[in-house]
Amino acid sequence: MRAIARERDATLTIFDESLSPAQARNLERELSLRVIDRTQLILDIFAQRAHSQAGKLQVEVAQLAYLQPRLTRQWTHLSRVSAGAGSGGRIGTRGPGETQLEVDRRRLAERLTRLRRRLHEVERTRDIQRRRRLSVPYPAVALVGYTNSGKSTLMNALTGAGVESASRPFSTLDPTIRRLKLPGGMHVMVSDTVGFIHRLPHQLVEAFKATLEEVRTADLLLHVVDGSSPTQAEQIEVVERVLKEIGAHTIARIMVFNKSDLAPTPVHGVHTGDWIRISALKHKGIEELMAMMAGYFARLREEVSLTLPAQRGDLIAAARRDGQVLSEDYRDGCVHIRALVTRPMAGRMRKAAIQAGAD
Repeated sequence: MRAIARERDATLTIFDESLSPAQARNLERELSLRVIDRTQLILDIFAQRAHSQAGKLQVEVAQLAYLQPRLTRQWTHLSRVSAGAGSGGRIGTRGPGETQLEVDRRRLAERLTRLRRRLHEVERTRDIQRRRRLSVPYPAVALVGYTNSGKSTLMNALTGAGVESASRPFSTLDPTIRRLKLPGGMHVMVSDTVGFIHRLPHQLVEAFKATLEEVRTADLLLHVVDGSSPTQAEQIEVVERVLKEIGAHTIARIMVFNKSDLAPTPVHGVHTGDWIRISALKHKGIEELMAMMAGYFARLREEVSLTLPAQRGDLIAAARRDGQVLSEDYRDGCVHIRALVTRPMAGRMRKAAIQAGAD
C-alpha cells in the first residue's frame, strides 16, 4: 500500500471500515499518510452540507463524539492553554500534574456537554413544533430512502418547495416540511429527510434523532429508490434496516422507483406491496403517485356522526375540505353532521362535540 501511495502521489488514505484509534495511528505511521475511516469521511461530508444551526450542532456533536477516544497530542488546538510564558500561572487552567493531553480531553468533554445541552434545547423546540403540526388534522408523509435517490427532487416535484437537489450524497440534512393538496381535496404534510446509507455511523443516528423523529411520527412513508442503480436491492435492504433501527418499520409505505427515465426496464423481485415507477426530474408519474397517496388515506377515513355547536364552522369547513360530508342537519344552534374524515380530524371533532355536551 505504501508503494502504491508513493507511485500515485497520494496524500490521503480512506478505509471503508471503522478503524480503532490504535489502528489509525499504526496505519498513519506505516504509510506516512493521513488516514481516515468510513465514519470520519461521512462526518466530514455532513459537516460540508450542514447549513442550519440545528444541522451544524448535530454534526459537531457527532464529530466530537467520534474524536473523543481518538484524541492525541496533535489536537492541542482544542486548548487555550499555551506552554509559553504568562499562561501557565492562570488559575483554573490546569490542575496539578495535568498534562496538555489531559487538558485537551477535559476541554473536549466540556464542549461536548455544552453542545449536547444546546442540541437538547433545539430538539425540545422541534418537538413543540411537531406537536403543533400533529394537532392540525393533516396526515404526515415522510420521504425516506438511500442517499442520492432523488428525494429532494421528488419533494420539489410534489410541492414546489425549492429545496436543494444535487447528484451528491447527503445534500439534505435539515428536514423541509410543506403542505400538499392531493386529488379529492385532502391536504397532507410532506417532509423531506436525510438520506440513509449502508452502515450509518451510530454517532449520526444519535445526533440526528430529532430529525429522524419526522420519520417515526409519519402516517405514510414514500420509500424513494434510485431505479437506475444496479445495487437498488441492497439499498432497499439498508433503508428497511435503518427504519427498523429507529422504530419506523411498521409504518405503511409506498415504494417509489425514481429515475425511470434512466431505467426504462421494469424492476422485479425487490419490492412488495404498493409501488410505482416515476421520474421526479421529468415530472413523470407524479400525478399517479399523488392518486395512490390519496387512495391510501381515503381508505383510512372513518365515519363520524356527532353534534357540534354551530359556531364551530372551522371544523365543518375542514371536514368539507379534507373529507366527505355525508349529511348536515342544523337545529337549535347546533349542527348534526355525518362525515368521512381522517383520524386526527375525527379526534378533533369528537373533542369539540364532547365539550359541547353532545354525542
